[in-house]
This record gives sequence, C-alpha cells and structure tokens, in this order.
Amino acid sequence: VRRYQVLLSLMLSSQTKDQVTAGAMQRLRARGLTVDSILQTDDSTLGKLIYPVGFWRNKVKYIKQTSAILQQRYGGDIPASVAELVALPGIGPKMAHLAMAVAWGTVSGIAVDTHVHRIANRLGWTKKATKSPEETQAALEEWLPRELWSEINGLLVGFGQQTCLPVHPRCRACLNQALCPAAKGL
Repeated sequence: VRRYQVLLSLMLSSQTKDQVTAGAMQRLRARGLTVDSILQTDDSTLGKLIYPVGFWRNKVKYIKQTSAILQQRYGGDIPASVAELVALPGIGPKMAHLAMAVAWGTVSGIAVDTHVHRIANRLGWTKKATKSPEETQAALEEWLPRELWSEINGLLVGFGQQTCLPVHPRCRACLNQALCPAAKGL
C-alpha cells in the first residue's frame, strides 16, 4: 500500500505545486488509498478528490489504468524495475527513478526534472548544454559519483523552486554565485 501511495503521489506531483499534491494525497488517503479503493471510485469522484492538480483529467485516466494494471499483473503492488514502471500509463523516467528510490530503496538512476535539468546546465555540470532531461540524466550519471545520485534531485528541486528560478534567478542572494557560470558578470 505504501509503495502504491508513493507511485500515486509521484503521478499527481507532475506539473503541480507540492502543497496541491499534498492536499490531493490527504483527500485520497482519507478514503483509504489502495488499488482496490481507487478502482472502485468512479472517475468523477476521483477527479473531485485530486482537483486542482495539474492535468487532473488525464491523471484520473492514468491512475485508473495504472491501478488496473497493478491489480492484474502485480497483485496490487508496483513493479520493482524502471523498465516496468515506465511502461505504466503516466509514468516517465523521473518518476520511475524516484519510485525506485522511495518505494524500493534502490538507486536506479538520477531523477531529472525541469529544475535539475536547468540547474545542471547553468552550473556547467554537463560537458555540453543538454536539450532534454534524458540527455541531462545521462550526462550527470557519467559525471557524478553514483553514491551521490540519490541526493541530487532533492537538493536541486528545492534550490530551483526558491533560488535558481527559471526566470529571474536570485543570483545575487545565491551562495553558489562565485562558482556558477550563469552568475558571472553580476
């Protein structure tokens, strides 16, 4: 049940602020958040429970499809491999790596979202500028020692939400200012 809830929270979190995701998870948990309870919940009710998460209509569909697959193929649990996780509706590589780390305690790769992608490029942690999170993931995994892979997403996401913003980054207040190529010339 815990692993399933981890996966659902990751699905809800995409394109959604943390507080909104937390609220949706709280409403779902209050109704007993299991594969069976989700499959027994009609789409309209599920939509009301997760709203206002981003793309909530699509997420209702993905959650229902994924839950049915988990019940049929995995006995209500979640898969224990990245390949099987990304084969589920609505699950991409970032979510799969985070699910492996949080649900299974296995570091399978670096979870690269928009913040990690942006900041890794700004800091010059990739040999050349990368155009996609997948390219950034490959570049970071080549450069960063494996024992640090589990930490990078958590560190950079908060930093990207508070300081290294996509537009108008707060370089003057940033403690990395002296070593960041993007902050040069301030």
